[in-house]
Amino acid sequence: MKKMNKKKTILNIMFLITIFFLTMYLVFRGEDIEQILAVARTAKKGYLFLSIICVIFFIIGESIIIYYMMRSLGAKVRMGHCALYSFVGFFFSCITPSATGGQPMQIYYMKKDKLPIPVTTLVLMIVTITYKAVLVLIGVVVCVFGRDFVKSYLGNLIWVFYLGVGLNVFCVGLMMVLVFAPGLAKNLMVKGMKFLEYFHILKHRPERLEKLEQSMDQYHETAAFWAGHKRIILNVFLITFLQRTILFTVTYWIYCALGFHSYGIVTITLLQSVISVSVDMLPLPGGMGISETLYMVMFAPVFGKVMLPSMLLSRGISYYGQLLISAVMTCVAHFTIGRNIRKRKKGDIPAC
Repeated sequence: MKKMNKKKTILNIMFLITIFFLTMYLVFRGEDIEQILAVARTAKKGYLFLSIICVIFFIIGESIIIYYMMRSLGAKVRMGHCALYSFVGFFFSCITPSATGGQPMQIYYMKKDKLPIPVTTLVLMIVTITYKAVLVLIGVVVCVFGRDFVKSYLGNLIWVFYLGVGLNVFCVGLMMVLVFAPGLAKNLMVKGMKFLEYFHILKHRPERLEKLEQSMDQYHETAAFWAGHKRIILNVFLITFLQRTILFTVTYWIYCALGFHSYGIVTITLLQSVISVSVDMLPLPGGMGISETLYMVMFAPVFGKVMLPSMLLSRGISYYGQLLISAVMTCVAHFTIGRNIRKRKKGDIPAC
């Protein structure tokens, strides 16, 4: 199992590197790289530092949610380890298509800390739902009240935004069906699996059906928690909204770092949130490629001639900076989480 995970991680990293170099080639082809870097180097360091702090706060925001919910469920967990779970999650989300690798790795490290899997699964499921729900809220509000505003910046690429909103609505809607109508969802999933087996698309395996039924039971537990802890869910949603908004402000701080002040923080933050809504569900690690394309279209009127240096800084800090910081902290998690438990088993230190 560990060999398979390592192989999958290596393949994901290779895919990430390939997409990265392809994106850099398409974006900067024919451009004066030295001039772009020269402009980027003139950015005010204080605002760049503030941008990095926003990225760290974004990651730590999830650890606050995990710690808050774990404590609400009676699980004994340390805030420092919750922070490491978040760094692990964001690292593997950054290198996997549609951010699918984050939560399985978080569960792996939580298991090393001897946290009960039903509790960790429940917590991370609610984190996922609220995380997507914030994007749905932003997307729907923009569609209803700011459609002309967004179209004026996106032009013919407005369909990408609508696609992103639609995919996020579908994703959250499916999760809600799984949570609040588990019987219906379970019946549909079982029939769907039998349909695939009947046409030999999937081989008949009884253990697959058993795993499916177990996963559906977890959604039932989520519904029970949701019904009995509405205040906690609301608090988690509000923290998540603040968490995501903080990350969206990075582009505004880059705007200030380059000496501009004409556009307000609300406008630039909203434009950046539109990009996130558009690319979140697309099967590319970190929305790489399409994010840069949308940025160049939407922020061309904002940054003008320094649009490419601004993208280099904004994208470099909000995504690649996040990836680098999370990678370092994932290494820390690998060498620290579960270490004391292993030592106690060997008798090196006394159990508490």
